[in-house]
Amino acid sequence: MSQQAVQKPMTETVAVKIVQRIATELSVQPRQVAAAVQLLDEGSTVPFIARYRKEVTGNLDDTQLRNLEERLLYLRELEDRRASIIHSIDEQDKLTDELRAAIEGADSKQVLEDLYLPYKPKRRTRAQIAREAGLQPLADALLADPKLDPQAEAAKFVDAEKGVADVKAALDGARDILSEQFGETAEILGRLRDYLYNQGRVMSTVVDGKQGEEGEKFRDYYEYSETIRTVPSHRALALFRGRNAGVLMVKLGLGEELDAQVPHPGEAMIAQHFGIANQGRPADKWLSDVCRWCWRVKVQPSIENDLLTQLREEAEAEAIRVFARNLKDLLLAAPAGPKAVIGLDPGLRTGVKVAVVDRTGKLLATDTIYPHEPRRDWDGSLAKLARIAAQTQAELISIGNGTASRETDKLASELIAKHPELNLQKIVVSEAGASVYSASELAAKEFPDLDVSLRGAVSIARRLQDPLAELVKIEPKAIGVGQYQHDVNQRELARSLDAVVEDCVNAVGVDANTASVALLARVSGLNATLARNIVEFRDANGPFPSREHLKKVPRLGDKTFEQAAGFLRINNGANPLDRSSVHPEAYPVVERILAKINKHVADVLGKREALSGLSPAEFVDERFGLPTVRDILSELEKPGRDPRPEFKTATFREGVEKISDLTPGMVLEGVVTNVAAFGAFVDIGVHQDGLVHVSAMSTKFIKDPHEVVKAGQVVKVKVLETDVKRQRISLTMRLDDDFAPADTAAGAGAGSQRGAQDRRGGGGSARDVRGNNRREAEPAGAMAAAFAKLKR
Repeated sequence: MSQQAVQKPMTETVAVKIVQRIATELSVQPRQVAAAVQLLDEGSTVPFIARYRKEVTGNLDDTQLRNLEERLLYLRELEDRRASIIHSIDEQDKLTDELRAAIEGADSKQVLEDLYLPYKPKRRTRAQIAREAGLQPLADALLADPKLDPQAEAAKFVDAEKGVADVKAALDGARDILSEQFGETAEILGRLRDYLYNQGRVMSTVVDGKQGEEGEKFRDYYEYSETIRTVPSHRALALFRGRNAGVLMVKLGLGEELDAQVPHPGEAMIAQHFGIANQGRPADKWLSDVCRWCWRVKVQPSIENDLLTQLREEAEAEAIRVFARNLKDLLLAAPAGPKAVIGLDPGLRTGVKVAVVDRTGKLLATDTIYPHEPRRDWDGSLAKLARIAAQTQAELISIGNGTASRETDKLASELIAKHPELNLQKIVVSEAGASVYSASELAAKEFPDLDVSLRGAVSIARRLQDPLAELVKIEPKAIGVGQYQHDVNQRELARSLDAVVEDCVNAVGVDANTASVALLARVSGLNATLARNIVEFRDANGPFPSREHLKKVPRLGDKTFEQAAGFLRINNGANPLDRSSVHPEAYPVVERILAKINKHVADVLGKREALSGLSPAEFVDERFGLPTVRDILSELEKPGRDPRPEFKTATFREGVEKISDLTPGMVLEGVVTNVAAFGAFVDIGVHQDGLVHVSAMSTKFIKDPHEVVKAGQVVKVKVLETDVKRQRISLTMRLDDDFAPADTAAGAGAGSQRGAQDRRGGGGSARDVRGNNRREAEPAGAMAAAFAKLKR
């Protein structure tokens, strides 16, 4: 995004203004922001700035830099729009000093557009037609002096040749003029928008004829009402999905029908702003009717649309943040490491696809076995797997969690039991995105002669070895750990997820001699073309002996080398520092450290005691400050350290393979597959994720589920209740709580509609939320009572 943030040059005053605003928002110093902006504009990436330019930015971290980058883009667009609006109004010769000041002071795009509204070129309106007919003086006179008789005044403007046929036409024209004038006044628009945002309610009803199967998943919103400022993102997105599906009517109002004889608060606010009051004067009623017309016809529909759009955009932004957090957790999941793995892509009729990769991820063998229906070749499948495991010296079995996963898991268990000499371990992994990878151009280039279905098994095997290295081959959106990911702004989603992938890849580092094109393309400063050039150069000339040797790659210039070198590792190279995250530009600092203690680099790397007693301040110079020196010393102590956690797996309970096997009170181990705003989904091995609502995660109040869990985490949960018909499972992480038996809770199960909506997070299948075939759990009926008990 750093390149996106680079806009056409702005005046120094505007640039300073942007820097000051970002500094205030981030609670940092303007000089820090200015330094970061300059680096971004020069083409530096966020990972590079965060890791290797700490002195320049005053130690801004990657999160602050990402926020800074996002705000920089928005504020530059805001300034471009501000300049464009001023230019447009000035060209119309309508730019007063007061208007210019108001435009210069606008702090959001919405306020800018409100100010520009009266001057914005538009199609010929009814008010314009009325002005052309000479009715502006009539409108001005009645507004200025309500003692005038509207009928008598209007009679003076009847002119058939101008299209004003009678008194009614004249008054209608005057009404249109004032209505447009009132409805394009920025100050009152802002007040009305704030009022509706604070007092308005989002309401939805079902469209007639949509109550059947088509609208079943949105039934919680058939009669729904909630203040707009409190609607959480998952409910907002469910509402808009229901509206787009033609099932729901969604509107914004005050939550009740107002007496037709009582002015709507919006009408009253317009009247008050323009000094209109019912004092019994001849024009008072007519002017009040103008306010009503303005509110109902012009202002209210526009503000309703604006606020619903704002709600949708904020919900989408939150959904994107949820997706980004989950993706980061998944990408930084613990790797099993360099071990030979058998990947099993489960299936029934089409068989279980088998792919074996060696310690480096190289494909060794593929096959297909048919242990399940309809062939049921169980013994033959066991024999084939045992033979493959022995021949390839496999250590792990990676099983995809899709259809027939538990049945295949049972096969692997029997294989391990019958052949202890193989020393095998089995792990069920998420296969999200495996099918997308298998059909991709990248997979076709990697395995041109391999059947598409077998490529998925390769992905399942490799993602156990190194989730990050394998998942970067898949478009982030296809990994499916988001909430309503197909409903949000796809450009913003892609931008956010790409940033997450970039940050994760660079946080871990990349082996330049083994990394794929897909992985290299995510390294700071590199792109797909340079990544291909690196791989082609490596294939033609052998492994890179040093980081410096990377400069021989075509089109990899000094600036690119500066951005990328620190994140590229050369293991077993000539210089041991090349396998660390110490940047080559800082090698002279290491040389000064080694000279101080009179040791070689090989004697220092990974040996904390060799560096004890050194003061980082001794090695600070004009170029490298204290933060960098501290980082260098830490890296020398633990060179190339991996920030990812230790590899750990969940063990699914034997005999629990489908929802009907679950009973309330059962305690199980599972893996968090997705974290949403309202809770977390957990795979407990029954082909259907259960939902742990945020209220069931801890005995303490939890605002955000991410405070407690993250995607890929192994957790223990207790079954609260199941709904076999609707394929929903309610779980709790509060293992000491009593569960609510269905027969006793059913009476209280109606629960509140609001509570049920909080827990469900909206209608839709789990493809809506997770990108696969699992559905959101719905704690309805007895589940509602169980959750109510948890909340007490």
